[in-house]
Amino acid sequence: MPARKWTVVKAAALLLCGAAAAQAQTAPPMRGRDVDPQIAAAVRKVSAAQIEANIRKLAGFHNRNTLSAADPASIAQWRGIGAAREWIQSEFERYSRACGGCLEVKTDSFVQEPADRIPNATEIVNVYAIFPGTDPENAKRIYVVTGHYDSRNSDTLNIEDEAPGANDDASGVAVSLECARVLSRYKFPATLIFMAVAGEEQGLNGSKHFAKWAKSQGMNIEGVLNNDIVGGNKTPGDSTQDSSIVRVFSEGVPTAATEPELRLLRALGGENDSPSRQLARYVREVAEKYLPPRSVGFGPKLVFRRDRYLRGGDHISFNEQGYAAVRFTEYREDYNHQHQNVRTEGGIEYGDLPKFVDFQYVANVARLNAATLASLASAPAPPAKVKLLTKQLENDTTLAWEASPGGLATGYEVLSRPTTEAEWSILNVENVGDATTAKIKRSKDNVIFAVRAVDKKGHKSLAVVPSPER
Repeated sequence: MPARKWTVVKAAALLLCGAAAAQAQTAPPMRGRDVDPQIAAAVRKVSAAQIEANIRKLAGFHNRNTLSAADPASIAQWRGIGAAREWIQSEFERYSRACGGCLEVKTDSFVQEPADRIPNATEIVNVYAIFPGTDPENAKRIYVVTGHYDSRNSDTLNIEDEAPGANDDASGVAVSLECARVLSRYKFPATLIFMAVAGEEQGLNGSKHFAKWAKSQGMNIEGVLNNDIVGGNKTPGDSTQDSSIVRVFSEGVPTAATEPELRLLRALGGENDSPSRQLARYVREVAEKYLPPRSVGFGPKLVFRRDRYLRGGDHISFNEQGYAAVRFTEYREDYNHQHQNVRTEGGIEYGDLPKFVDFQYVANVARLNAATLASLASAPAPPAKVKLLTKQLENDTTLAWEASPGGLATGYEVLSRPTTEAEWSILNVENVGDATTAKIKRSKDNVIFAVRAVDKKGHKSLAVVPSPER
């Protein structure tokens, strides 16, 4: 064969092999066909203009440091954290009036004794609105969206100088508010909580208090979406930001795992399949369904790490109590616009100002949050006590579970993926009908399995990875 012809054939073969390898390593994402028109309508109602107004309002309280003014005089002047929380509460109440009193607006107030970054005993107040589910049984299931409304500048204890906190984290609070405004117009079987917490910059104080209280009350919180720094920073001349991506961080090894649970996790190779990871994967699937990349040009980038490198946020408070929780954060942070006094120095403009926030980007983050919350609250509960039966040595895999609580499920799906794959694929989904056992012709040694519940409209629950039963 002539050398030139052989080169062409060889190149073609290499291309085919490369394509096959890429296909094998990156399975197509799961794309749902059953789009819920109610959820699609809710996503369309998210308003970038409303989000901008809310961010500018929060940035206008001068300084929202947890230690800042909360006295009546300051509140009357709309300055300080006290005024900010009064306004957030009034917004939740306004949304509730618009839906005929459908929201239960509450505060979670406590006194934080002196601690790191809190020199004196300080009242911290979380503000939240409960949107009760319509189904008595499924209303016990709760999904939370949150952001923190406190801010800071260069000095954690500086309560005098301006600390607008437009991106960190008025943007996250604006997502919570917009989800409340939009979703309260609809009805869902499960319960939603829209929240704004304080004390984040002092050490996650507000979220820690609420998460511990929720655990003590036995609240069945199945998922928490924390939005922190979701402003899509747009520094003039910066070409490194990517407005098509929001990062979603999730823990692998559960923070609250006991030593026996850790031993089992290591034995099974389950480090990548915590409840928080399943929640992150759910966010991805929702994005594919309600914010398809080809039409929206926006979607989540899953980062399999609890938070940014050696950093943290309010979702960790919920992780510590055993709840599934993830963090949404913009693709690339600009540290000149975080934790900085407002100033211009050496030709560089510092400070977390609204002018650096991309309000359309925040609206896309809110759309993704709203679609995820609505999908979770519409779906049946996950199947209970999912087990992988190991009494017999066999190459097939037998799974068993208890019916999804609440009576919404009409069937179940078994998911599987190679241990080296990050996400579930539509290529490996088996519909097993309204059964509570399934025998799959694949070896448990080679793949990760999970089971999820499905209702008659195609809503899908979070996936549950089985534990072994001998």
